Order: sequence, then C-alpha cells, then structure tokens
Amino acid sequence: MFGARFLARALRSCSSAPCPGHRPPARLSVRDALGAQSTSGERVKVQGWIRSVRSQKEVLFLHINDGSSLESLQVVADSSFDNRELAFGSSVEVQGQLVKSPSKKQNMELKAEKIEVVGNCDATAFPFKYKERHPLEYLRQYPHLRCRTNALGSILRVRSEATAAIHSFFKDNGFVHIHTPIITSNDCEGAGELFQVEPSSKIKMPEENFFNVPAFLTVSGQLHLEVMSGAFTQVFTFGPTFRAENSQSRRHLAEFYMVEAEISFVESLQDLMQVMEGLFKTATMMVLSNCPEDVELCHKFIAPGQKERLEHMLKNNFLIISYTEAVEILKQSSQNFTFTPEWGVDLHTEHEKYLVKHCGNIPVFVINYPLALKPFYMRDNEDGPQHTVAAVDLLVPGVGELFGGSLREERYHFLEQRLARSGLTETYQCLSIF
Repeated sequence: MFGARFLARALRSCSSAPCPGHRPPARLSVRDALGAQSTSGERVKVQGWIRSVRSQKEVLFLHINDGSSLESLQVVADSSFDNRELAFGSSVEVQGQLVKSPSKKQNMELKAEKIEVVGNCDATAFPFKYKERHPLEYLRQYPHLRCRTNALGSILRVRSEATAAIHSFFKDNGFVHIHTPIITSNDCEGAGELFQVEPSSKIKMPEENFFNVPAFLTVSGQLHLEVMSGAFTQVFTFGPTFRAENSQSRRHLAEFYMVEAEISFVESLQDLMQVMEGLFKTATMMVLSNCPEDVELCHKFIAPGQKERLEHMLKNNFLIISYTEAVEILKQSSQNFTFTPEWGVDLHTEHEKYLVKHCGNIPVFVINYPLALKPFYMRDNEDGPQHTVAAVDLLVPGVGELFGGSLREERYHFLEQRLARSGLTETYQCLSIF
C-alpha cells in the first residue's frame, strides 16, 4: 500500500530553483512549527503525512501532520508542485520558509520551496477517508494504521504526557526509579491468576523448568520494591503487569501498566495520602496544560464531561472518611445496591462510585479497613472491638478505586501472630532460614 523507501530510495521530487550557499534547513516538528513565535526568514524542513490536498488555479494547499500535535500544518505552494503522488496518506518532506498565516485558524504556515514525496499512497485504497470520523470498531480492523486517526493519536499523546508527568513527579520528590523484573518466581497477589513462562520449544524434559523453578509474568513489583526500600528511602516502578483473568471488562485487563511506590520511615497514613493526592493532581495538571487540543477532542467525542470533572477535582482538597463511616453512609442511602453494604465486607465498585457522588464528586480517601479484609503485612491499628488496619484507598468519580496503599507492619510479634493465623508460619520459617 505504501511505497516508503528509507535506505537506497529514489525520491520523486519537485522543487524550485536551488539556492547555493544556504545553510541546510532546520528540521522542525509540526508542533514546534505551529508554536513558533517569530519568523526570522530561515528555511526549515518539516516531515509528515498528508492529511488533505486542495489545489486551486495558482496555489496548492497541503495539510501535513507528523503525530506531534492534533493540529496539522498548512503548506502553501505554487500550483506547479501539484502531482498525483501528493495524495491523502502520502509521506512527504517539505522545505521552505515558515511565515505568519493570514488565516485566524492557524498561527503559522509553511511557504514551500521544495516538496519530496517519500512514500506515496493510493488514497482510493487507503481505509481511512479525509473528514470521515470512523467508529472504533472499524479502526480495530487496521491496527497498523489506526494510530494515524485523530482519536487514537490524541489518546496516545495524552498517555505519553501522563507517563512523563508521573516520572517527573517522582523524580522531583526524590524517588529512585527501579526496574522490577517482568519474569519472576513471585506470586505477589497470591490469587493464582498468573501467566506461566515456558520456552516455546521444549529444550529439556517437559517436567523440568527452564529456570529450575516455576516462572511467571509479574503481577506486581511490590516485593522487589520492598527489598529496595531497605537501601533507598523512596522508590517507585512503572511497568507492565499481567493478570490471567478471563474477563471482558475494562477493570480486568490481561496486561496493563501500574505505578507502585514504597517509602521508608513513614509514620502516618497522612504521609501516603499526601503523595497520592500530589501525584494525581500533578499528572492531571500537566496533561491539561500540555495537551489542551487532545483533551478537548476526548472531551467532545470520546468521554464527554470528563474535562470539567477533572478541573473540579483539581480545585478541591481530597476528602477523608473511615471505612466505618463509609459503610454507614451506604446503609443510610436510598439506592438499591446489588451487593448489600455491611461492616466487614469489602466495598464494591457500585459502593465506591456512590461514596464519591455523595461527597460532591470530589476524590475521597477511605481509611482504616477491617483487618480481615487486608493482607497480613498491613499495620494493626489495635482499635478493637472493630479491628482495623492502617490501609487507604483513593476513590475518584466515574472509576472508583484508583490508588491503594497502607502502612507496613514493622512489629515482629504482630507479624508472627498474623502469619500464624494465616497458616503461613512454616513458609516464613523457611524463608528466615534461607
């Protein structure tokens, strides 16, 4: 479909007369070209894919996009440049002068002096058409091309900006980034939802393991981070995790990226909640600030109303309620829940969404969960008769739980008791001897 040749390629070009003695043109992305504040008359080079072609009697208009922004750059050229290969979907390299645009729709435009077709495209056979908004079901048929569409492009740019914001937040706050293993012998969650790793061709006997022990795709980097937190006071990881859950819902993916962090010398849940709120607000503000056009497209066509919801969350301090208070709010509600709220029972998504709505659609921290609901390593609050641990979940509008965390139990005798109640004493002794 495409005739792109990047090594020994024969470029079809049409250009004006060469200008000897000029410096090579500076390469600009479409985003940088559109954002230029002044024009010094220097020649520039922009590379990308043609989004539209409009030919008039004396002038040719192209719009090219390189994925750096939602908006395309308008190229204005003499009508002599026109040829069949300048078609929707073709990749081109344009050299010329960046000038102020007389149109109010864009800040700058490129006055072309040279246009090279890098890879031509048959617009009639190309699966996407100019100015057509294709449904996502249709785009899924073309995974190699769908990233060229506005919707997928905007989502990927937002995701990239959010990833950069997360790394920036942790770096600015003194965290060390740890690359935890993807292949591991750990079953961190203990739920058995693991993808086991084996060689595609059995090198050894079928009953033997490639690593001498069973190996799996990681479900969490927590255990590795806990080890690292014994040498670095603040650590985090942000990588792929895998769950072998046979579910079709958006909340249960086979592969997803997860942020995990461990902090040493923390004495209160308030310290953890401060990090959670800071991370959420920093990442959200950076995305809204650096990707306004992409956010607007998502707000208009993909997730209406989400932009105002995010801005509302940024303006308010997050609320804090206890698990016990949360259950009382749910019990007093007139809403009919699928799962009846009771103390000692885990909160379901329907409960979490209701609690956020009840709190004015402001994110809310739910703290101090029943001891029986949480893992053995969470710190005992010693608050009988309703025995709770120092755990916290952050609930946000439209989603429910977004963050989860806890203080770790550091008291040796408490750990021994919890392990004994969980039937893990023998395993713990073996690990201690090792």
